[in-house]
Amino acid sequence: MTAARQARGAKARLSGRRAEVLAAAWLMLKGYRILGFRLPTPLGEIDLLAQRGAVLAVIEVKQRASLDDALDAVTFDQRARLRRAAAHIVQHRTALRNTTLRLDLIALAPGRWPRHLRDAWMEGQ
Repeated sequence: MTAARQARGAKARLSGRRAEVLAAAWLMLKGYRILGFRLPTPLGEIDLLAQRGAVLAVIEVKQRASLDDALDAVTFDQRARLRRAAAHIVQHRTALRNTTLRLDLIALAPGRWPRHLRDAWMEGQ
């Protein structure tokens, strides 16, 4: 791997982490409690796991040039992986079993406020 490619990868990872921290702060301002940050599961990583009341939100964070690009960046396969990872978390954390599970997106774009899309993809989409 070239040094330039390694530098681009490091820059992208740092940008992604910053986006996740911004998204977590945005959610906390909206009354969510962050339960997990870059949460690994055997079925994949969850960017943010947050709870507000009886809602357990699995949050995918995407930073792109536009908010629409961020929404489009999450593929059907990725959404299915997130649902499986979320089910795994609920199954293994008894305190979360009575929550309503939701798959959300926090879309970030330069010069724009973060956009929180609740239930960003309906079941099966």
